[in-house]
Amino acid sequence: MTPAVPLARRRSTLSSSLGLGEKLFASGEERQFLDAIERGLDEVESGILGEVSFADDMADATGRYLLEAGGKRVRPTLALLTAQLGDGATTQVITAARAVEITHLASLYHDDVMDEAQLRRGVPSAQSKWGNSVAILTGDLLFARASKLIASLGDKGLALQADTFERLCLGQLHETLGPREDEDPVAHYIQVLADKTGSLIALAGVLGVIFSDADPAYEEPVRAFGERVGVAFQLVDDVIDLSPRSGDTGKIAGTDLRAGVVTLPLLYLRDAATSDPRSAELLARIERAGSADDAELDAVVTALREHQVTRATLTEARRWSALAVEALTPLPDGPVKKALTKFAEAIVERSA
Repeated sequence: MTPAVPLARRRSTLSSSLGLGEKLFASGEERQFLDAIERGLDEVESGILGEVSFADDMADATGRYLLEAGGKRVRPTLALLTAQLGDGATTQVITAARAVEITHLASLYHDDVMDEAQLRRGVPSAQSKWGNSVAILTGDLLFARASKLIASLGDKGLALQADTFERLCLGQLHETLGPREDEDPVAHYIQVLADKTGSLIALAGVLGVIFSDADPAYEEPVRAFGERVGVAFQLVDDVIDLSPRSGDTGKIAGTDLRAGVVTLPLLYLRDAATSDPRSAELLARIERAGSADDAELDAVVTALREHQVTRATLTEARRWSALAVEALTPLPDGPVKKALTKFAEAIVERSA
């Protein structure tokens, strides 16, 4: 039997990932709410390892690899939060939360292959450790396990998971192909973020509503919140990627820029370069960066970090966070709405 996750670990997850520290919940009722989330996380965590274990030794090692490397468990936490709008962390909610986290885990294996990433969660990525084929097949195995879990909950959950999986794939495809000639690059990029990140966060919240037997009227507000907060999350990551603090995650500052990955600061810079000579000069330096030495790469990353386009990206992230909070208007006042609001605010505070 997998040992329970220590209380300190659970509270650390709530505090560092979602901004849900104990000070946020002062009343006895709110403390009971927080305790329910913590107990639910314990159940989710204790069952995930068993779900990603395989009889085959190789599949077992690769399937557990990124799970054991860490992770914030944002998605299962959101499912447990929204479940408090209904009957709480029911057995079905716990199953759904595990399925969403395993789906997320599977997507990381595939993303790292597509992005040729060398690090994930501070350790060598699966594809750099075992090769692309093993990483892809491990992701496929995890998607299969997640689908089996969701299938046990009935047709509605399975249909929602399938729709989300489709959006994950479309998001990756559109990111790979880039915008069409007649398409706004920024709008294209935001849609990619909504598909690749927002859709799965939204699924987590909606499954919490459905399988706790909460009012169905809450499904759409929670879905909109999740998708918008996912976009905000990724936009803040674009800013954090340029920060020297990226080293805290095992990455160097400007990892995306060095790898040629398009982010919103770069898209904004391309637009600014059409009318601003200094922006055009910086863009030219970035485009030459592939053949530059480390010192020049560091200088380019610093210049982009200090450019107004990075501040504009953070402003856009805050706008999406505010839109996420706005989506919560139909929810009843109480600890769930309070916690989700704080989560949206904490996302943009990560870059401060």
